[in-house]
Amino acid sequence: MSAHRPPAPRPPAPRLEARGLTLAYEARTVVEGLDVRIPDGRVTVIVGPNACGKSTLLRALGRLLKPVRGAVLLDGEELARIPTKRIAQRLGLLPQSPTAPEGISVADLVSRGRQPHQSWWQQWSPEDEAAVAEALERTSTAELAERSMDELSGGQRQRAWIAMALAQGTDILLLDEPTTYLDIAHQVEVLDLVRRLNVERGRTVVAVLHDLNQAARYADHLVAMRDGRVVAQGAPGDVVTAELVREVFGLESVVVPDPVTGTPLVVPGAPWAAAVEPAEPVESADA
Repeated sequence: MSAHRPPAPRPPAPRLEARGLTLAYEARTVVEGLDVRIPDGRVTVIVGPNACGKSTLLRALGRLLKPVRGAVLLDGEELARIPTKRIAQRLGLLPQSPTAPEGISVADLVSRGRQPHQSWWQQWSPEDEAAVAEALERTSTAELAERSMDELSGGQRQRAWIAMALAQGTDILLLDEPTTYLDIAHQVEVLDLVRRLNVERGRTVVAVLHDLNQAARYADHLVAMRDGRVVAQGAPGDVVTAELVREVFGLESVVVPDPVTGTPLVVPGAPWAAAVEPAEPVESADA
């Protein structure tokens, strides 16, 4: 007679998750019946082709878009029922292509991240000062503190925006395409910073990225979307295959280990090459 074994304990619920989420812009449904669990203390990256719903999902996770059906839960509570100030104390959101007031300095911008922690009787505190100083230091923007945002390069501006989100002091950070319009050096600079914040401070990060190879390199957890639904999610080494790239992006490819990180590296195929016959060798006039 076999001994009775108690059921395995259920994994703890993540701090941030979506259940049965349907999202729309007016009459156009973009995401329907979607379930996503965001692993705590990890970097999650959402990928997919244009107009697949990835930025729409991130907006809903940050309560910038109200669900038609379903709900986003933060610490087990429906996001729509939580006061805005309480959300801002727990969840930071950096939207795509944010705009700063003209002439604002980096220090002033970063200081605005402390607004959720202030009240009418306490506008600024030593804790606010320390949080801003740490955010500037961690993003290597302290030397830029007195400069105007208008003077900065794309990579410097993006680091300043991340510093503002960091000064907000939240455990969860949502980033919508943080590398858009940046050259490759600045893309790596920003993504290295995001990864360092996760490793050193244990912050939960959710980012939308266009580049699948960058996503595979920096993510612990990958969510692949197409046509408003999740096609696959999990560790990049389990998710990124030639079959997935074909299904999600409609692209023939070969997936090989990245020679630096060992993470999946997608090498696009070149089907046109097979259809082009090699040119006939040209004989010289002296032959």
